[in-house]
Amino acid sequence: MGMNVGSEGDDDDVIGVINTTPLVDVMLVLLIIFLITVPVVTHTIPVKLPEETNQKYETKPENVTLAVNKEGQVFWNEKYIPDQNTLLGLLKEQSVKRPQPEVHIRGDQQTHYESIGKVIETVQQAGIIKISFVTQPPARG
Repeated sequence: MGMNVGSEGDDDDVIGVINTTPLVDVMLVLLIIFLITVPVVTHTIPVKLPEETNQKYETKPENVTLAVNKEGQVFWNEKYIPDQNTLLGLLKEQSVKRPQPEVHIRGDQQTHYESIGKVIETVQQAGIIKISFVTQPPARG
C-alpha cells in the first residue's frame, strides 16, 4: 500500500509499509525469557505421589465388610450396628485374631464424610491396621 504526498515529481515518497523487524526482535526476546523462566516456575518440592492401583476385590470369610448408607447408618456384613460403642466392641474382637482381618468400607456416594470418618476412627481405635475402600469401576461405553 503506497501513499503519495505532494507533487508527482517528488522522489520523497512516504513509505506506507510497516517495518516488522522491531516487532520480531521483541517477540524473540519474549520467547527467550519465557523459555528460561517457565522451567524455574514449574519446579516444586519433590514429592513421590502414590500410584493408582486397581486390585480385584477378594471376599474372604475373615474380611469385615462395613457399609455406610447415605443416612450415616453402619452395617456389619449387612447387619445394622446401632452405635459406635457396639461397632468398637465387635472390631476389638476381630483385632486380636492372627492374621488380622481386613476391614472393607463401602460408602454410599451421598454419605457425608463425617460418617465415614467416624467409622475409620473406630476401626483405628480397635487396632485394626488394614482398611480398604470398596469402589465401583466406571462404566465402559
